[in-house]
Amino acid sequence: MYKNLPYSPTRNSRSEFVPVRNLNYHVRTWGVPVPGQAPLFMLHGWMDVGASFQFVVDALQGERWVIAPDWRGYGLTTGPATDNYWFADYLADLDFLIDHYAGQEPVDLVGHSMGGNVAALYAGARPARVRRFVNLEGIGAAPTRAEGAPARYAQWMDELKSFHRGELDLRSYDSLGQVVARLIKINPRLAPAKADWLARHWAQRGADGQWHVLGDAAHKIVGAQLYRDEETRVAYRAITAPVLSVEGQESWVRTVRRDVLETYHERLKSVKQARTEVIPDAGHMLHHDQPEKVADLIEAFLKAEALA
Repeated sequence: MYKNLPYSPTRNSRSEFVPVRNLNYHVRTWGVPVPGQAPLFMLHGWMDVGASFQFVVDALQGERWVIAPDWRGYGLTTGPATDNYWFADYLADLDFLIDHYAGQEPVDLVGHSMGGNVAALYAGARPARVRRFVNLEGIGAAPTRAEGAPARYAQWMDELKSFHRGELDLRSYDSLGQVVARLIKINPRLAPAKADWLARHWAQRGADGQWHVLGDAAHKIVGAQLYRDEETRVAYRAITAPVLSVEGQESWVRTVRRDVLETYHERLKSVKQARTEVIPDAGHMLHHDQPEKVADLIEAFLKAEALA
């Protein structure tokens, strides 16, 4: 069904592995370092991989050195087995990767969804290390209250037990075509040719002949700690880099998570330089739906001297 619909990247990437905190981090890079130009890190979202940014990289008009890691527990990044993940680890992993690729030089960040949330907190924790930040639908989680902590810990422990009983295992697929169909079901705007290309990076054929999603089922376990909005607001206030927030006009975030989106917009008001752009005919996966428009916004923003 999809065999005659190839997608051919116009910019080829390289696969690299970097030792980070007892992990073998897989990083996809495009281009080469350009003197006087900040490295551009692209950070993927939940149950995604660094290769997901290929369509945006192909749409860039200028040359950039782009660095897109597979977060711990995703893609080809490997390390000791774990049964749950702590959000702060993503910030530390990013810090180590920036050390490796940029030394002490500031970098540009683009983060999608979970990757955008990581980048926002990192930009507040390490403001001197971030030159500019583009947040693609990284609105964060719903605020929680302290009185919910006991129930949250109980849920976390219950889900750990479910994980160890195999009840949270991710589905495997009989063929690559089934993986492609799954990606299109998740995002009907994703063209079959692009879904076919992405499926080969999003899943991998195992020794059993099945195609397995390159994501750890432990990511499905709720975080043990509450999402404290007051802490996130303080982090946003600490951001010194100009911020461009980009949203998909047709994103489910604007309906299902409208309250969270409004809280996120309130946080943005505390950032010294921030503006929001909305892309028509794009959903939550706007970097897949409208890669040319996303690329145009990123390039114009990274080149601008200051926000209007």
